[in-house]
Amino acid sequence: MELTVNGVERSVRDGVTVAELVRDVSGQERGVAVAVNGEVVPRTGWPATALCGGDQVEVLSAAQGG
Repeated sequence: MELTVNGVERSVRDGVTVAELVRDVSGQERGVAVAVNGEVVPRTGWPATALCGGDQVEVLSAAQGG
């Protein structure tokens, strides 16, 4: 199925969860926030949140600096 992840079209398997996508996209889970179709998905909900074709997903990593 096709998703848009951080503004880029991406093919993923049907039924992929937010947790699986985050691991695939960022390689980490700490310091990451996710929104699906403009709604923030709490980290505790990632394993149970299946994505659907056409979803718009933003995976954001925290950055340090000053």
